[in-house]
Amino acid sequence: MMKQVWGALVWGLGLVLPGLAQAWGMEGHQVIAALAEAQLSAPARQEVQRLLALEPGATLESVASWADEHRSPETAPWHYVNFPRNDCHYDAQRDCPGGHCVVAAIAHESDLLRSAGTDLQRLAALKYLVHFVGDVHQPLHAGFLDDRGGNTYRLRTFMAESNLHAVWDSGLINYLDQDAAQLSRRLAASSRITPADVRNWTPVQAAEESCRIVALPDFYPQQRVDAAYVQRFTPVMEARLQLAAARLAELLNRLLSGMSLP
Repeated sequence: MMKQVWGALVWGLGLVLPGLAQAWGMEGHQVIAALAEAQLSAPARQEVQRLLALEPGATLESVASWADEHRSPETAPWHYVNFPRNDCHYDAQRDCPGGHCVVAAIAHESDLLRSAGTDLQRLAALKYLVHFVGDVHQPLHAGFLDDRGGNTYRLRTFMAESNLHAVWDSGLINYLDQDAAQLSRRLAASSRITPADVRNWTPVQAAEESCRIVALPDFYPQQRVDAAYVQRFTPVMEARLQLAAARLAELLNRLLSGMSLP
């Protein structure tokens, strides 16, 4: 009983401080990175480790939130894409003006990582990709423009005031009361991701999937997040973490397995 109360309190505290919450939160991004690393091919793993060695001690997990930590007015739009309400069909001209959205950012950083640029440039691209692939699978990073991906949709979570975006960034994960290592192990053991879910995936596909989740009739709770909402959407959240990890690994395998190492 005390663990449940403590979990609710931790969750409430995490949401009452939305300025500390970032896409999926640090823990969510670490989980995606850990799950993805376990799915890398040998050549991709070697190249990832070679690039990360430019920052001694760095791992995919440790750099998973680097893009949030180095966010600027220029790069902020690279973390999300907004759709008109009830229209989850991606239109680049409408939804990604000037190429400033997460869909275009993944494509751009993929080109940089695959290129013959400097190792420092390619390391930065790797760090962006680890983060942005996670972002595009967080439903409200491909939500509706009119409420800024749930940021202006105010509600109560237990005894705290918050917004729906924060619930999905951190709240549902914090409520599990598991650290990143525990959650990674459990999700690795319970994954139902199939090759068909991963094969030939695209950032557009991932964004439209996220948007369709936001468009579900019961996605927006009325006034408060209750136990029924948590029970309904925690499996959805966990599936998006698993899918983001599998697709990140597939992308890195595709981009790096053919690299000729020095």
